[in-house]
Amino acid sequence: MGMTVQQAYDQAVTAGELTPDPAQLSALPVLDTLRSELDARAKTGGLRRLFAKRNTPIMGCYLWGGVGRGKSMLMDLFVEQVSSPKRRVHFHAFMQEIHGALHEARKTQVDDALRPVAKAISDKVCMLALDEMQISDITDAMIVGRLFELLMADGVVVVTTSNRVPDDLYLNGLNRDLFLPFIALLKERLVVHELISETDHRQGKLTGQKTYFSPANAAAQTVIERLWQGFSGGLEHPLVLRVKGRETVLRRFHNGVARTIFWDLCGAALGAGDYLALAGAVRVLILEDVPLLGRNNYNEAKRFVMLIDTLYEENVQVIISAADVPERLYLEGSGSFEFERTVSRLYEMQSDGWGGEKNIR
Repeated sequence: MGMTVQQAYDQAVTAGELTPDPAQLSALPVLDTLRSELDARAKTGGLRRLFAKRNTPIMGCYLWGGVGRGKSMLMDLFVEQVSSPKRRVHFHAFMQEIHGALHEARKTQVDDALRPVAKAISDKVCMLALDEMQISDITDAMIVGRLFELLMADGVVVVTTSNRVPDDLYLNGLNRDLFLPFIALLKERLVVHELISETDHRQGKLTGQKTYFSPANAAAQTVIERLWQGFSGGLEHPLVLRVKGRETVLRRFHNGVARTIFWDLCGAALGAGDYLALAGAVRVLILEDVPLLGRNNYNEAKRFVMLIDTLYEENVQVIISAADVPERLYLEGSGSFEFERTVSRLYEMQSDGWGGEKNIR
């Protein structure tokens, strides 16, 4: 018999790995109730699906709150203590897999491609943990509702974290009225628990830490690599963003932190929608190798301004390596005057605790 989530949390506190947080402590009973229900169901063995359909379904959990509140940490702690067949995956990575599986299923001329995709999941796991649920793409919005219905009908318990309350998912999205039944399903089948805390644990990782490095040399790369290892723990996978049928891939991503280079985000033909999707998917963006800007790379410079504006408005933490300090990045060309606002924002985003209450989105 494994530990409870409470015991695992207390052990981490005793070891100095965590600092007790009232908001996190309030979520532990919810997670432990779910854990005990999953363990009880596991005793039914191969009859899991039969019992799941006949009896009252197990309520999943929707853990939400501002960035840096410890949601992902709590999910990891919970998943470690669950003995039933389980899977923990970032929501964006999960939806990328679903799109790929649907593509393959459609090749078989099956009438309902989503049904075998859902069954492939429910055949393997009793519990699916999805981190950082954020829906900005209409294709995802139209798929996810029925996918969850199929999974839950087959007894799969869903646990998810999000920066948004369920009612704010896909807010102002295209044809959002078609998405509302999914929100109702979440509130019916998942216990919605908010982490209310004045402490931003993610910000704490960067308090007093330099976040802008110039020049972008080997020394800067060494420090950024150390920061990245601290965020990722050596784990990473691509993050795929979809906007209007177009895919943008960030090659390095883990637990809400993305790492990429200037040319991948500003050298490609991306626009405001792409950057808004990025800001919705990440808590921290590490952007490396920003060059000097001017006439020779005017379009790239415009995109950089748009990117920083979006990250600023959405309160995303940035870590940057660049050819020079902000005020000397753009010295000539028609956009130099407009860049003064970007300089101001880059400096503001470097300040300790930048974002504060604004980070609750």
